[in-house]
Amino acid sequence: MEIEKSYIHRKYEKGRAGSQVTIDEDYNLVDYKPDIVKVVKAGGFVRFDNIHINDEHVYVKGSLCFEVLYRNDMSDKKMDCLSGSIPFEEMLCMDGVDELDPVHVTAEMEDITIGIINSRKLSIRALFMLRAVVQDVKKEQIITDIHSDYSLEMLKNEKKVLQLLSCKRDKFRVKQEIPLGANQPNVEQILWKSVQLRGVETKLSEEAVQITGEILIYLLYYAQGEERRLEWLEQSVPIRGSVPCEEYEDNLLYQIKVEPGNTELEVQADYDGEDRMLSLDMTLELDISIWQEENVNVVEDVYSLEKDIMPVNEDITLEQLLAKNYAKCRISDRLTLAPEQNDILQICSCEGKVYVDETKVMEQGVQVEGSLEIELMYVTTDDSIPVGTYKGTLGFEQFIEVPYATADISFELDSGIEQLTALLADNGRVDIKAVVNLNLLAFSMQQIPRILDLKEQDMDLASLQKRPGMVGYLVKEGDTIWNIAKENHTTVSQLVEINGLEQTKIGKGDKLLIVKTV
Repeated sequence: MEIEKSYIHRKYEKGRAGSQVTIDEDYNLVDYKPDIVKVVKAGGFVRFDNIHINDEHVYVKGSLCFEVLYRNDMSDKKMDCLSGSIPFEEMLCMDGVDELDPVHVTAEMEDITIGIINSRKLSIRALFMLRAVVQDVKKEQIITDIHSDYSLEMLKNEKKVLQLLSCKRDKFRVKQEIPLGANQPNVEQILWKSVQLRGVETKLSEEAVQITGEILIYLLYYAQGEERRLEWLEQSVPIRGSVPCEEYEDNLLYQIKVEPGNTELEVQADYDGEDRMLSLDMTLELDISIWQEENVNVVEDVYSLEKDIMPVNEDITLEQLLAKNYAKCRISDRLTLAPEQNDILQICSCEGKVYVDETKVMEQGVQVEGSLEIELMYVTTDDSIPVGTYKGTLGFEQFIEVPYATADISFELDSGIEQLTALLADNGRVDIKAVVNLNLLAFSMQQIPRILDLKEQDMDLASLQKRPGMVGYLVKEGDTIWNIAKENHTTVSQLVEINGLEQTKIGKGDKLLIVKTV
């Protein structure tokens, strides 16, 4: 007996673990930094130094990196900044993984609060979520045909499945030097910097993944000169490039997630020796998955009238593409400063972050509820505290169409900011307009019966001879013509011919004449 096999590759989540990490430490200012009067703005991110798996545990070693913009006690340069890091180690339990498995760890900052203990000491409190995922590629075997010296009856069905062609992570590096504009003074000291992605899009082309979008840079600094006045800069850097990708054919399905990685922004001297050149070095982390839809003939059952064949059956769950949909959610609202905050003279920067809070599968689609967290930095009307900040949250809802959606579908949702603007209405109110991208990839889960193994032996002729040669049969609920033929030692074609059926479909209450085939 010769068996033809096919293999379906799919993503397989081997393990997942999470842990909420809390950091509560004090931080002393270095001697050369002026005293702190008020914290104006604070931010932080998690940097990973070492990640490894040992004895079904994921060990993570890294640092909480923080930055602070503050009002000092000096009369000429009222603003200053500092940065630091606090190390941490965390252990995540993950059953079934080993040290050679590829593990991907992310950290989502939930809260960071930096307070003043005294003029030379800060209190650093942070809460972030560590998530570790081990994904692998699983190869599912399917029997597509069977050849034998004797006749076989096979139940075949054509199934449309997703074949995973590629599942990998890659990096795209943006390295660029950006000269200051002619009207911008030289940089003496950087006080605050922000680097954000806007409108990033990816496209699979021949032998490459094309990446487009822009990087938005905000910079607050002291200008050189006797006045040492505050200056701010907003600059966009286009993203145009590619990373190699061998898998390419027409009509491939793909999902490419792009996240910012390590980012460095520094001021360097230009060709004239003046501090007028910004050096940007940013890494984009790419999570690439590529599928191809295939039609596969699956042998679901088999028997013979000459041999006793015993298949070992099992049901497997495979994904089938249901929908790929891109939605744009437009947000427009007005933010109002609290009474205790200083009035706005001019907006310096507007940063944003998208959070998807809840998703719900509904008829014909997925309902998405989320929030857009906004943080403004602005020049105030008070010279004693020249820079102020404001945080606000805008909620949004978006319905993404998915035809034939049911409660058991699975989907992957990717979100990002395409546009974000802040316009000053008056000294205490700001109009926010934003466009949020929501990219949904939905799959339906289908149960496919398959044969794992076949065992054969000689037919028990004595038992077969005891069966009646001809019987009348009344079709019951759940009967199929295949099962009736198999159980009564005949074939589907003979049942159709003897009973004068036009098709193989039968219904409850139908009457069949069955003639045993020897």
